[in-house]
Amino acid sequence: MSRIGKRPINIPGKVTVAIEGQHVGVKGPKGELSRVLPAEVTVEQEGDTLVVKRRNESRPARQLHGLSRTLVANMVDGVSEGFQKRLEIQGVGYRAQVQGRNLILNVGYSKPVEITPPDGIQVAVENNTNVVVSGIDKEVVGNTAAKIRDIRPPEPYKGKGIRYAGEVVRRKAGKAGKK
Repeated sequence: MSRIGKRPINIPGKVTVAIEGQHVGVKGPKGELSRVLPAEVTVEQEGDTLVVKRRNESRPARQLHGLSRTLVANMVDGVSEGFQKRLEIQGVGYRAQVQGRNLILNVGYSKPVEITPPDGIQVAVENNTNVVVSGIDKEVVGNTAAKIRDIRPPEPYKGKGIRYAGEVVRRKAGKAGKK
């Protein structure tokens, strides 16, 4: 049995769940999310908890059991609390700003890079160098943060670039000086 898949999902007080066959919809104070789960798993509501079960013991069903449980749990967490990813910009003259809904990054290119976040994603900038990506869908928040980081990933010699908060960049020594 999947260790993750057999754990029940607690539903907070203000969250409602609608299950129609393989379609699971979750509605909460931050918004609503829905997802169609694979045919190998089923979702049942038992009081104020959700239980994800697999229909049979086939290999695909076992593979999708824990994944489906985690996806549903992330939907419940997203509509109740939301998710956020923090990014740090390091480098002389590197900065970020929000203009309307768009994020504008000055990270060493000849022109500023403008990013329009997808629907349901909010981008905020703190102190010109810290970017906060937040939303209710964990997958979209992570993908948006990854796209922002890909504009100028941290380089190993000086550490300049965009990195996740708390990310450790392994540094290289560089050229050896003349003796």
